[in-house]
Amino acid sequence: MSGVSGVPGVDFGIEEVRGSFPEEMEVAPLERPPDATVRLPGSKSITNRALLVAALAGGTSRIENPLLADDPFWLMNALVGLGFGVRVGEEGAVEVAGGGGGIPAPSADVFVGNAGTVARFLPPALALGSGPYRVDGTPRMRERPVAELVEALRALGARVECEEREGHLPLVVRGGARGGGEISVSGERSSQFLSGLLISAPCLPGGLTVRPRGALVSRPYVDITVRVMRSFGASVEEEPSGAAFRVAPGAYRATAYRVEPDASAASYFLAAAALTAGRVVIPGLGRSSLQGDVAFAGILRRMGCRVSLSEDRIELAGPPRLRGVEADMNAISDTMMTLAAIAPFASSPTLIKNVAHTRLQETDRLAAVAAELSRLGVRVHETPDSLRIIPGKVRPAAIRTYGDHRMAMAFSLVGLRVRGVRILDPGCVTKTLPGYFRLLEGLRRGG
Repeated sequence: MSGVSGVPGVDFGIEEVRGSFPEEMEVAPLERPPDATVRLPGSKSITNRALLVAALAGGTSRIENPLLADDPFWLMNALVGLGFGVRVGEEGAVEVAGGGGGIPAPSADVFVGNAGTVARFLPPALALGSGPYRVDGTPRMRERPVAELVEALRALGARVECEEREGHLPLVVRGGARGGGEISVSGERSSQFLSGLLISAPCLPGGLTVRPRGALVSRPYVDITVRVMRSFGASVEEEPSGAAFRVAPGAYRATAYRVEPDASAASYFLAAAALTAGRVVIPGLGRSSLQGDVAFAGILRRMGCRVSLSEDRIELAGPPRLRGVEADMNAISDTMMTLAAIAPFASSPTLIKNVAHTRLQETDRLAAVAAELSRLGVRVHETPDSLRIIPGKVRPAAIRTYGDHRMAMAFSLVGLRVRGVRILDPGCVTKTLPGYFRLLEGLRRGG
């Protein structure tokens, strides 16, 4: 990957970073319950929203405490290819020279890797330029649906062509998007379609009203989008119960924006303490967090953990043994796999429900979790939108990760209790948390 200035070695070198990992990694059980403070990098979800909003703003913005991992680098590289100035400083902050609501490059070919946020957020922004802009991704990203987004962009007047298969990447986007009206977009398979349209809406003449159609999955991520937009000066009004979002026209303002720690990543370390009767403190996250995944701590409380939640700090202490729960995880589905990995150690079954949309993510996550739990000797009942996990003896196994970072991070927790658990392709964690295994090892030293 090239084009992002200020990164040691000139290029980020995703393949080089992933290549530094072994083909498999065994996770050794903890010898004693951990007592650690875990300091996490910035949220992927917030980082990518802030980067794109900064690119659409007038002037130069500074994104502090960003996540520097695969997904944000795919977006930064795409922004550079589109003519925006992006610089990563030695202290890790990212400076973005915005285009004032337009796309500097008249045409470009951008690659989004397997980054769903980038694939869904960029096309509405590209509709603000002239084009053609071609957007492509990995084979898995080509499988993931974007039909709802394509439909919405065409309704706005943008010219969008699906090169190979309707409703899938690669896309070719040409400008012509009109504002001032109202469109609807389905939110039943991904909230990212709605978020992508909202992010670009202030830059349209007349703004835009977007009305979600059907049940909106992962609703907290839309709240993140709106709050990031407002931080850069956008005016967004929401009708009761999210029936519609009205975005006024007006340029984003360049700003200094600090990204809070990643709550999805925090779930693994909270779960580690829950699983091992240990104690973990996560600074920077709490009641004031933008991220819905902070609610995962509440599920662990129901499993018997002691949880203390202040404005910007989570402290959790695990019980002698967890108890099973029934959890609707539609709103916080990125933590579904974390719960699934610790459920076999509970005293009663766990039911994870209302997560059918996770079959359309980096892998079919319900099928993958069920397969790997079975590999560990755990009984699991899979339905189209749920998993019921029956506690029992867990045996050693080599865990397939399916190229999915969350499979690797979640199932590594099993190795904290069971000797002989090996994670295949551990390098897939570079998608969102390259330092994950270093942080996990830090639990042995107290953080």
